Amino acid sequence: MADKKEEFEDKLQYTDHMTEIIKKAEREGQFDNLPGKGKPLKLRQDYLNPAEKQLYKTMKDNHVLPRWIELGNKIDKLKDDLDKLEGKEKRKLIKEVNKKIKEYNYACPPSLQRNVVE
Repeated sequence: MADKKEEFEDKLQYTDHMTEIIKKAEREGQFDNLPGKGKPLKLRQDYLNPAEKQLYKTMKDNHVLPRWIELGNKIDKLKDDLDKLEGKEKRKLIKEVNKKIKEYNYACPPSLQRNVVE
């Protein structure tokens, strides 16, 4: 009975397939002769989170904006339109802006979160 329980628990265990692929490649020496091995990465210093420097560099090099930056740009455009509206239309747009701000706050770094519009 214990063998079946252990077998069942082994099947339920999470397996990270990417980690397994990388470990296998390391064992086979596929990372031994990469260009630039052992040299520091040339990263710019103006990124928000130092741990994400390479990610932002790669995204920038490929002309990709993070989702939270796209949302921030949309929010700014919608806020500009608020001054032109009154009454129901303005309240409706405020609701839409606040919905975008909530989505933005879930996606962006904590230090860049925005307050809702009143």
